[in-house]
This record gives sequence, C-alpha cells and structure tokens, in this order.
Amino acid sequence: MSIKVVFMGSPDFAQPCLSALVAARNYQVVGVVTQPDRASGRGRELKSPPVKTLALELNLPILQPEKLRGTEGIQKLQAWKPEIIVVAAFGQILQKDILDLPRYGCINVHASLLPRWRGAAPINAAILAGDEESGVTIMKMDEGLDTGPMLAKKSIRIRRDDTAGSVLQALSTLGANLLIETLPDYLSGKLNPIPQPTEGATYAPMLKKEDGLLNFTRPALELERRVRAMNPWPGAWFEWMGNPLKVMCASVVSGEKGLLSGSRFTVEGRPAVQSAEGVLILDEVQPAGKKVMSGRSFLAGAREWVE
Repeated sequence: MSIKVVFMGSPDFAQPCLSALVAARNYQVVGVVTQPDRASGRGRELKSPPVKTLALELNLPILQPEKLRGTEGIQKLQAWKPEIIVVAAFGQILQKDILDLPRYGCINVHASLLPRWRGAAPINAAILAGDEESGVTIMKMDEGLDTGPMLAKKSIRIRRDDTAGSVLQALSTLGANLLIETLPDYLSGKLNPIPQPTEGATYAPMLKKEDGLLNFTRPALELERRVRAMNPWPGAWFEWMGNPLKVMCASVVSGEKGLLSGSRFTVEGRPAVQSAEGVLILDEVQPAGKKVMSGRSFLAGAREWVE
C-alpha cells in the first residue's frame, strides 16, 4: 500500500526530490504545490517554476497559490488527502492548519547542516562565510523558520572552486537520496525526530540583487567568496564606465601595490582591482550587453581599464 504524498517545491533544487518520490514504489504523489508563474527577463514573459515544468511532464495535479493561506488552497490540500507533505525550497511559510493536516506531518529537505543557516539562502551564506562544508538536513517542520526537529543529515565538502550553483546541484541529488533513505524508518516509527541544538544557529536571509555588489574596501579573499556565492544569481558586479560589470570568476593575489582600494591595473595580462587586503583578479567577466568572456579578452577591448 502506497503512502499519499503532496510535494511542495519550486526551484531546481526541488526537482530531484519530486523525481525520487515518483520513482519510488511505496509513495503516491497526489499533488504538487509550487509558486505561481512569474514575469522574467527583458521581455517580462511568464516563466514557470522548474518544479511545475517537471510536474507537467509527470502528469501530476498542480496548485500554484500566491499565498497558501486562503480557503481555496486549504480545501484543495484536504481534497488530496495527503498522509505526508514533503517540502523542498517551496518559498512560503506553512501555517499550523497545513502542518497538522497530514497524518505524518510535513517533512522538509533543507540545504544546510541545521541549525546553521536557517532561512532562504543557506548555500550562498555558507560559501560567503567561508564554511568548509555544507549539507542537507531532513527535518519535521514546525511553525518556526527551519527550527523543527531533525531526522537525518549528510554533509559534503565545499571545494575551493565551488559556486552556489555547483553546491546546489550536489545538494539537490544528496537531498533526494537522503529523503528516500529516511522516509521508511520515519513512517514506520523506527526513526524519531531529534530537536535542533540551541547553539550554533545562524540565519541566511533571501538574496537581493544588491548583495552581489563588490565593495573593494573589503579583503580580496572575502570578495572572491562573494563572486562564488552569488553565482549564478544575483551575480557579483561593480560599476565600471557607468554600467555594471559582472564578475563570473575571480582569484586572489596576496600583497599590496600601495594603491587605493578600487584602483584598477593588470596582473599577467588579466584585469585586477586593489582591495583593502590583497588583489582581486577578474578571470571571467560579463560587460553590460555582452557575453561572458575571459578577463584577457575583456582587456583587449577595454583600453580605459588601467587608470
């Protein structure tokens, strides 16, 4: 007999979890709840969340509420009669009436080693802080923000060249596998949730576009981490010639050149900027209105770079 599951998720991170639940024999995904389509890009065309795209391919019923608080949304969930709700980066806070609806509660696949980095952008926060590891926590949800008791954890090392995008990809697969490993023991009562420790809790707020701004009064090592943490979104950037210059990949050279922070020059044929401590080398950039290019290619057409 299969367990009736409602899945809630929106971005790329959530897709492997949905795929894994559908592929497993002992779960019946009776509905998918995801964010509404949003206007995107220069043409402001409506774009569906990645989870909706996958749900359509799998012929699953879909619900896209602006806020999952109204009577219509609750009634739809009740009609699906889920025995458990599985959440992965859904993007909305669940109220108590939803948390209490399924027999086995609501389970969340969270992309951090809780209680570190609760909140909307845990992967970005981990890279930005210079953490040596990240991971996935399976938890039973309560009314707090990622504060519920934990069922399982798995960690990975954050490599020196990892971006938010590469860590997300690794954790999305890890999370799906850990979910499928964890659910049987939880549903059978063999695995009981463990409260999160009170010490070590940190919060990772939702990213804004301005979070990608590179402030060269900060150390170069911190700036290089910001470049990786903001890749692919919102992207790291600073203003040059009146337009944002995106920095896709950067490296650090130690030592000082006796220049003011923000001074521009070249290092071995690559664009470089003096920081408060060390030099940031721009290995890959994207000028406004152009494609991504190497720092060397950028310099070939940027005669104004050296001050």
